[in-house]
Amino acid sequence: MIYVTKANGERKPFNPNKVLRTCKRLGLNDKEANEILKYIQANIYDGIRTSKILKMIFSKAKEFREKFKHSIDLREAISLLRPKPDFEHFVGYLMKSLGYEIISNQIVPGKCVEHEVDIIAKKGKEVIHVEVKHHYNFHTYTGLEQVLATYSAFKDMKDGYEEGFHNFNFSSCMIICNTKFSFHAKKFAKCKGIKLIGWRTEKISLENLIEKNKLYPITMIKGISQKEIEKFGNANIVLIKQLVEMDPKEIYKLTKIPKDRINSLKRRGRIILEH
Repeated sequence: MIYVTKANGERKPFNPNKVLRTCKRLGLNDKEANEILKYIQANIYDGIRTSKILKMIFSKAKEFREKFKHSIDLREAISLLRPKPDFEHFVGYLMKSLGYEIISNQIVPGKCVEHEVDIIAKKGKEVIHVEVKHHYNFHTYTGLEQVLATYSAFKDMKDGYEEGFHNFNFSSCMIICNTKFSFHAKKFAKCKGIKLIGWRTEKISLENLIEKNKLYPITMIKGISQKEIEKFGNANIVLIKQLVEMDPKEIYKLTKIPKDRINSLKRRGRIILEH
């Protein structure tokens, strides 16, 4: 039996279904996914790291879809966003895709203390306190401590509303992160009715929400530099869709990135969106 090594050093038996699921998430059809699986099975070895397998999948996928010549893995791309302001802006666009109006970066008084709220999302009678969590290491779990802190702030702000300290009648709270949630975090959230959106969460997963609406982060473009990511982020350009749709002159005005470089990134971004 072939064993693979996960990011945390844990060894597990190679699971062909995980390769197929990754291929399907990338938009490959059954025939293409099975060809890639055969390639992986012919080239893996005992102890191979899961990150190496992912690189092999991407390398082979280039033969079927041009976009993989110009993009990196979505999970890695999200981790390359800066937590503030980039990932918060990114989450704002995700919430808008779900039909919410958003208010960002508010100081809301609770009954006991003030709270810095990343996003307030409104739709009908829903008023959601959205806590945004970003990890540069996408293998890091979002744990119980973070869920407890979010729920505590939510309850205090509910009490603050009852005391007349603010006008946000919060109906629920939500945590959106770029990683998986721990077992206890999910258990507590289910018990208290806290909504979770993260990597492979059950009702709405981060990756499915992004793929469905093609809200790919600009960091997904292969070869984009950290300095360029920062310049785009400072201009509130965090989506490939924004880059593609905006006028190059306007982008240059906001970022001072050379126009030929902007056009090159726009071309790659367009290919990613169209395939």
